[in-house]
Amino acid sequence: MPSIFYELFNNLRKIDVESIRNLITELVEFINELKKKWEIDELKVLINKTHELIEKNKKKIDKKSKKEFKKLDDLLDDAEDFVKQKKDEEEIVLIDVVKSVEKKYKHCPNLEKEKEKEYNQVCIKKQTIEYEKDIIELQLELVKLQRYIKESWEKVLIIFEWRDAAWKWWTIKRFSEYLNPRWARIVALEKPTEKEKSEWYFQRYVTHLPSSWEMVFFDRSWYNRAWVEPVMWFVRKKDYEQFLEDVPKFEKMLVNSWIKLIKFYFSVSKEEQAKRFEERRRNPLKQFKLSPIDQVSQNLWDKYSLAEYKNFSNTHSKDAPWIIIKSDDKKKARLNAIRYLLNQFDYTDKIVDKKLSIDKWILITWENKALHLKEKIDISKDLFE
Repeated sequence: MPSIFYELFNNLRKIDVESIRNLITELVEFINELKKKWEIDELKVLINKTHELIEKNKKKIDKKSKKEFKKLDDLLDDAEDFVKQKKDEEEIVLIDVVKSVEKKYKHCPNLEKEKEKEYNQVCIKKQTIEYEKDIIELQLELVKLQRYIKESWEKVLIIFEWRDAAWKWWTIKRFSEYLNPRWARIVALEKPTEKEKSEWYFQRYVTHLPSSWEMVFFDRSWYNRAWVEPVMWFVRKKDYEQFLEDVPKFEKMLVNSWIKLIKFYFSVSKEEQAKRFEERRRNPLKQFKLSPIDQVSQNLWDKYSLAEYKNFSNTHSKDAPWIIIKSDDKKKARLNAIRYLLNQFDYTDKIVDKKLSIDKWILITWENKALHLKEKIDISKDLFE
């Protein structure tokens, strides 16, 4: 990026006729270099940021500077024409990834049960085929979204929290499966070291926050202190209460630093959790998922519910709201979580709204969750009793 651009963008230099002329000179050289190297994505980013710079400073400039800004606009128009021309030249026929699902599977409603076992690779439920088509279509949208985030210099942080056995790992996998790993990261931290325990609580998470162009998925987050730690007495009451007070301030700082923060919480019913734990116990391929903490979760169900209520009522805010997703039906949970994310952005070539509509029985508000919890537990209780 040209040095003068950086100075103007960060208000380190005054916008005037001379500075705009110098900017145009540097941009011409930089744009020609990008054209030569066919760095189309970098060129798009440069165009977007220069438009942003113009919009940001329109009201501050005098008449002479406005004439120079017009020359800057003309330079950007020329660069945009180049990008469009290259895009037209490179136009290719894309594979219809949704149709490819139908080629891979076949719905066989009249097949005898005995035969169905022989053809289980192709004969599956119609509902499953519809899900595979829906998920691949949404994943294609996520690829478009990632391109938009890169071109717009956005910073996106998505937090995944959940009740044990809510199938969040597969949901994160579905989110990130086809994204470019250079610009999409999954962060799953181990338990803190002795050194980390001595540091500011949020410190080890800060180093993993997204930079411009990035999407970061937190597989668990600072909210470890909201659920397991108080329920299992891994944290002192004073530190837990301090955490609840600090979180809204910390998250407001993130939002004010232009981080788009989305917080998902995947809930599961007590009955469904018990069923999934039993499957983990009996299936040797899934036993690694069953931790000692999981095995006492059912006995501590009400205490975890109380932790949910206290956390949500203290950390749900306009800046960083909680999005509650009922995940007894794991497939519907995944689809609705992805749709919610896509609905937060206005990117190019977005599919019709109907395909991104949210199931309000699956994705619920914190207010509705609060009403449900109040019916089930005594919210006045102390977690540390």
